Amino acid sequence: MNEGSTSGELAASLRALVAGLAPGDRLPSSRELTEKHRVGPGTVSRAIATLAAEGLVVTRPGSGTFVAPRRRGPGDEAADTSWQAVALAGRDYDTANALEAAQYLPAQGIAMSGGYLHESLQPVRALSAALARAARRPDAWHRAPSAGLESLRTIFARQIGAGLTPQDVLITGGGQSALSMLFRAIVAPGSPVLMESPTYPGALNAARAAGLRPVPVPMDDEGIRLDLLADAFAMTGARLLYCQPTFHNPTGTVLAAERRARIGDVAHAAGAFLIEDDFARHLGHGRPVPPPLITGDRHGTVIHLTSLTKPASPSLRIGAVAARGPVMRRLQGMRYVDDFFIARPLQEAAVELLSAPAWHRHLQALAASLFERCAVLAGSLARDLPEWHLTRLPAGGLHLWVRLPPGSDDAVVAEAARARGVTVNAGHRFFPAEPAGPCLRLSFAAAANPAELAEGVRLLRSGNAT
Repeated sequence: MNEGSTSGELAASLRALVAGLAPGDRLPSSRELTEKHRVGPGTVSRAIATLAAEGLVVTRPGSGTFVAPRRRGPGDEAADTSWQAVALAGRDYDTANALEAAQYLPAQGIAMSGGYLHESLQPVRALSAALARAARRPDAWHRAPSAGLESLRTIFARQIGAGLTPQDVLITGGGQSALSMLFRAIVAPGSPVLMESPTYPGALNAARAAGLRPVPVPMDDEGIRLDLLADAFAMTGARLLYCQPTFHNPTGTVLAAERRARIGDVAHAAGAFLIEDDFARHLGHGRPVPPPLITGDRHGTVIHLTSLTKPASPSLRIGAVAARGPVMRRLQGMRYVDDFFIARPLQEAAVELLSAPAWHRHLQALAASLFERCAVLAGSLARDLPEWHLTRLPAGGLHLWVRLPPGSDDAVVAEAARARGVTVNAGHRFFPAEPAGPCLRLSFAAAANPAELAEGVRLLRSGNAT
């Protein structure tokens, strides 16, 4: 046996010995090891050196060799990531609001926050059947076209109207990713983007993450004020407006007919695009819903955005962007930058779902359920918290927008509610700039049933949230 292999064998034996000792324990002396293992002093020295290099032992001249302090495992000690503050400088983005939106309530709590349907309101059986049918298609796992399946684009084009063709539609991975893509594709970082005030926090987060500057445009009972919108275009030079003209989040406002007829012209006169977030088209409470803004667009000003996640399921991450002209080619190019294409099985399932009679039955049942829940929550607030002012009883959507008494702090109210087992959304997150006052957004779609909504209001009252 050569000297190297003898040294390796001794090192292996010493590793086993060290494993049974405590940090600081002394190993046998070199003489003891020489005699016990019947090797030369050089072999002992090389074995000790190997263990020292591995951090298992430390040698102290004149004292001997000792077991080293145990090294921490990969997850035992937090990595020093302070260097990242320097590396990330110059691309600042405050993630606080985005992370706050991702907080979840414990299972035993009452959810009156968030923007998705409770499981009991989702068409679970229809979704499962659609996915099963989609999976049986022989090409279910083939690569999908980058713009999306033509069958799915045809369905969306027909639903939106305005003479749109499948070539005017791009399938997206839900509404939020579409917003991120639109904000990055249309205007350059540092540019202003006009937004209703208040507005959807996800749009604010996406705009800021794209390096844009949200500029608030006030609303009244009939929606965004067009006189102030024209002023905002003139003062900022903005080339993009983001708005929700139908069942606005968070207020539930529907843009008045006269303003719907003019808003596109105001944007066109400024040489700007208008992103119409039509997320709530299938969330009406049984009354007729106005047609999308894009149906009256004569200049390619309106970019229409819709999604299936709100009326169906959070995990049905399928949306669609409709646009005419060069901007669509820009968006199709962004698809290759972002993700190439949307997963085909999910698109096939969406085709199956939207083509089935069960989808229309679901929308009818959903409208009735949302109407009931909205009425229960509004009635509970009027009875138990009359000092909280309900700004309107919406004809669609998932939320009530409540104005708190003067002097209230909506963040404190929201945190106190969470402590009592109820989640609500603090209103300051919905404003592009300074809030107009303390407000809360209360969801009537996320709770398990109407009785939970009434109980949630009772808990808010009992805690003297204001």
